[in-house]
Amino acid sequence: MGMKDQFQEKSEQWKQQAKQKAEQAKEPGQRGRPGQGQGPDRDRMRDEESERLQREEQERLDPDYEM
Repeated sequence: MGMKDQFQEKSEQWKQQAKQKAEQAKEPGQRGRPGQGQGPDRDRMRDEESERLQREEQERLDPDYEM
């Protein structure tokens, strides 16, 4: 498996995890772990962070394939 494949697979995993967490946050009766901050601001920060990491990863991969 090449480096590009590994990065794409990891990116897909992050997307799936973010999607699952978003779905769980929408479910009524959500149980949070003690000490875990709850609320839309915290979720939004996580989403922005994951999007930023994905953009950085994509930017890192793109120059490798430009000619």
